[in-house]
Amino acid sequence: MRAEGQANIDRIEAALALVRRSLDWDRAVRRLDELNARVEDPSLWDNPKRAEEVMRERRRLDAAIGTVKEITSEMADAVEFVELGEMEGDEAVVSEGLASLQRLADRADADKVQALLAGEADSNDTYLEIHAGAGGTESQDWAEMLLRMYSRWAERKGYKVEVVEYGAGEQAGIKSATLQIKGENAYGYAKTESGVHRLVRISPYDSSARRHTSFSSVWVYPVIDDDIEIEINDGDLRIDTYRSSGAGGQHINTTDSAVRITHIPTGIVVASQNDRSQHKNRATAMNMLKARLYEAELAKREAEALGQYQAKTEIGWGHQIRSYVLQPYQMVKDLRTGVTSTAPGDVLDGEIDDFIAAALAQRVTGEAVEVEDVD
Repeated sequence: MRAEGQANIDRIEAALALVRRSLDWDRAVRRLDELNARVEDPSLWDNPKRAEEVMRERRRLDAAIGTVKEITSEMADAVEFVELGEMEGDEAVVSEGLASLQRLADRADADKVQALLAGEADSNDTYLEIHAGAGGTESQDWAEMLLRMYSRWAERKGYKVEVVEYGAGEQAGIKSATLQIKGENAYGYAKTESGVHRLVRISPYDSSARRHTSFSSVWVYPVIDDDIEIEINDGDLRIDTYRSSGAGGQHINTTDSAVRITHIPTGIVVASQNDRSQHKNRATAMNMLKARLYEAELAKREAEALGQYQAKTEIGWGHQIRSYVLQPYQMVKDLRTGVTSTAPGDVLDGEIDDFIAAALAQRVTGEAVEVEDVD
């Protein structure tokens, strides 16, 4: 097999191995057999809601397992085609077989990302919070840049974006903001973006044109429905009301209709200000709090499965997941996976899928990548 063909075979096999691992292949095959048997049972439809859950799980597993089998079969056919062409000295046949392997490798990489979205809440809509770190206007401007980046990313994927909370900075940018992103697998794709993001640039707010480093944090958690029960004691809550501010805030209301809820045992704080009604904002904030507590439990389970401890950390040095350098050179580097881009303008315009795909794969393997920090 020629080098380019072998390289694509290696890509395909690596992608399929990752998918099998993420599915827990033997368990998934058994589970699909069980679901197929349940679908044949007419009594399943006595409970339409449960039946839909079964059908949804069946469709997901059937698609993932079917894709692996199909790509495996097509790869074998393409390899056989190349070998036949080489035996007969037919360069046209060889070229056609190599082109098939190239297409399969590209497909395997794309399907791999989709198959990695097999988590309990991956198909849900998502909340995405952004908080400026220490540093005043610099960090607040950086937080607003991240807000735009994620809004553009969501728009590129055809998702609907709604601003739930927006806290304007004193001079520029934002202190915090919360987006609700609605679309298929929104949480699954966005979940790996939680962490501290670091910006290095020549500050537009510094008259001496010095280089500044700014930090902002991102926190992602799934929107949950009423079927997921989260118990919250009223005595564990501190509820504050305030007047909405920031983008559109002056038009939302002139009363204290915005609501902030603090969950005292965990220190989790959520806020909603996107409605004129304090009652509706309180309901939204409670849903956000339940979602945060649910996400914390999901993260705990995942950490235990990987044998790792993961926790939210302070917004500063040593805790960042990604660095964005605009000066003296241009590079974005993910400090978990080693994935880099030399086009930060494109990344800040929402082109972050390569970073997401690598981080999703790393969650399955549990393997950390050591990379040098970016100054």
